[in-house]
Amino acid sequence: MTRSILITGCSSGIGLASARLMKERGWRVLATARSAEDLAMLERDVGVTALALDLANPASIVEAANAALHLTDGRLTALFNNGAYGQVGAIEDLTPETLRRQMEVNLIGTHDLTRRLIPAMREQGEGRIVQCSSVLGFVSVPYRGAYCASKYALEALSDALRYELAGSGIRVSVIQPGPIRTRFVATALANFRATVDIEGSAHRETYLRRLAAMEQGGKSTFKLEPEAVAWKLVHAVESARPKRRYKVTVPTYVAAAAKRALPPPLADWLMQRI
Repeated sequence: MTRSILITGCSSGIGLASARLMKERGWRVLATARSAEDLAMLERDVGVTALALDLANPASIVEAANAALHLTDGRLTALFNNGAYGQVGAIEDLTPETLRRQMEVNLIGTHDLTRRLIPAMREQGEGRIVQCSSVLGFVSVPYRGAYCASKYALEALSDALRYELAGSGIRVSVIQPGPIRTRFVATALANFRATVDIEGSAHRETYLRRLAAMEQGGKSTFKLEPEAVAWKLVHAVESARPKRRYKVTVPTYVAAAAKRALPPPLADWLMQRI
């Protein structure tokens, strides 16, 4: 039987690289995106089945989940929750609506999709759920608080889910990328300008400095290609013993070690300078 995987957020970056790699490895790939142009690109250029999905739209989530189960005759092998975006801005500058949307896409929508697919995996006695978190899912940094909150929450939810699914045959893994060369920074920059009152903020000068850096593509040190994450996905869904967590890039390993080893005052000093 052909193995099948549903991958969210495939218009570019990690999702697109993962769709390509899993297709090359013989999997039937169901790849999601929001725009008609991206959906057409996925089918035309990658040769996968494209499904429309907007994680901020509950009706869209229901339709995508039902379509995935219909296309696989109720036997979906794996789910890779990759779709997300990064909200930039100081906590005091984020409206409740802005924070709510960040959580809706990165956490609630992802949860809704996942819970709609678990019963089918339970019935078949096996399945793999892989969550794309971040180095910012276990360390928090200034001006990324909303994104960090969404990824911290995803990590906690994933741990609880892993415990609850013990013995069901469904395995849960979390991938924690650091800097990856994608359109993530460009998207975050556009969203930042649209949602934060930069000129009216007490953080204006810091914002302007960070905007200049973001417009240059952000920090490039230690950045890896999105395929580095895709290969972690391969292990998570194909290995007989998938890991609970997969770290990707040097900064992720360094941040994890620093969090364990540094005294809190020194860790705070370091995080404030990232």
